[in-house]
Amino acid sequence: MNPPATRAVERVVIATRRSRLALWQAEHVKQRLGELYPRLSVQLLPLSTRGDELLDARLDKAGGKGLFVKELEAAIADGRADLAVHSMKDVPVELPQGFVLAAITAREDPRDAFVSNRFATLAELPDGAVVGTSSLRRAAQIAEHRPRLQIRTLRGNLDTRLAKLDRGDYDAIVLATAGLLRLGLGARIRSMLEVGESLPAAGQGALGIECRGQDQALRDLVAPLADAATDACVRAERAVNRALGGNCAVPLGAHAEIDGPRLRLRALVASPDGRRVARADLTGQASEAERLGERVAQFLRDQGAAQILARLVAPE
Repeated sequence: MNPPATRAVERVVIATRRSRLALWQAEHVKQRLGELYPRLSVQLLPLSTRGDELLDARLDKAGGKGLFVKELEAAIADGRADLAVHSMKDVPVELPQGFVLAAITAREDPRDAFVSNRFATLAELPDGAVVGTSSLRRAAQIAEHRPRLQIRTLRGNLDTRLAKLDRGDYDAIVLATAGLLRLGLGARIRSMLEVGESLPAAGQGALGIECRGQDQALRDLVAPLADAATDACVRAERAVNRALGGNCAVPLGAHAEIDGPRLRLRALVASPDGRRVARADLTGQASEAERLGERVAQFLRDQGAAQILARLVAPE
């Protein structure tokens, strides 16, 4: 017996956060779909998420990365939307039952960017200078290299963060390069933090398209947007996160690079003050990306990651 024919999709609604960067990302996917399917009607459904509204709380204290995606998933679940577009670094490693990542698109530059109006590099900052970041991962790595800097929480969308820098609240801030480039703000970057200096978050720079797992027609529709190399890298990075129970409360970085059939995966777990850091750097087959991620997670445990994570749960 032949399988039932997949339904024809004539209209798609994409749920997105309201920030300028999120709207850019959703518009990018909309444009790509329009190029592939000229007769397809694609509309955006901008929504406010809990993560966007909690501007004064650190994400790890307020509920984690899921705060940026729950409202979008609810819109899919109740039929208001068909797809959601996410920054992959904001997507929890476990999706709700019934949801899938139908495609992970080609990655933008995954590195962190140093942004300052007065200083060209992190090394130029004088002791006591104030650095803003929303990420425990970034904060821990900055503290490891420059323990005498003052690291303060920086929340809000990209434009808000830059405005806080410009009014003098911070001497420098650290942001994702990808977001700055996508919004045409690359000129604000004073220098890049190389992967060895600031290991990116799992999935940083990549976009994910989420939908209902049972909607094969939608999965087939967005499948051409997937990038195989990025997919393998992001799956490896997220596997490290998953194996270690990673969330916003864990300063954890993971970055994979692909070279033909081989995948190099670097990862770290750090204490928030940067005084204890476990690192791993392993290579494996790209076809076994998630297995490589699990190997790296175990290597990190062997290097002391379990003790660092235990202290985060139950401080001494």
